[in-house]
Amino acid sequence: MSAVRTEAAVGAAVVAVAIGFLVYASQFTNLRSDGSGYALTASFRSIEGVSVGTDVRLAGVKIGTVTDITLNPATFRADAEFTVAEGVELPDDSAVVISSEGLLGGNYVEILPGGSPFNFAEGDEIEDTQSSVSLVSLLLKFVTGGDEEG
Repeated sequence: MSAVRTEAAVGAAVVAVAIGFLVYASQFTNLRSDGSGYALTASFRSIEGVSVGTDVRLAGVKIGTVTDITLNPATFRADAEFTVAEGVELPDDSAVVISSEGLLGGNYVEILPGGSPFNFAEGDEIEDTQSSVSLVSLLLKFVTGGDEEG
């Protein structure tokens, strides 16, 4: 009987540690969805490396997340919807860029603020966008010398 109690105690400890880890991870990565913020949209030629849940950053600070990505069948562009935290007012001439965290890092959505006195409102579309750059195509251009003749 003592072996059964030991196994039960070890099993309970493992479950408790797993629950503790999940609580810590959710707080560390800001997975809490408090619903605050407003939605904006943007259309990109290529949104490679970005998915739902990707960070939206301004000056390196996370201010939101990507909430939806769809293909627009009329324009063949990727339409992204993302939230921006309440209290962060973006000028209506701001730009959105798909940036990389480094050579081997992931991509994120970066907002480059403009200088307009007017701000985006809920549901507005940011028209000034720059798509992600493919590292493979850049390396191919470098290796081939940029010549695309053939």
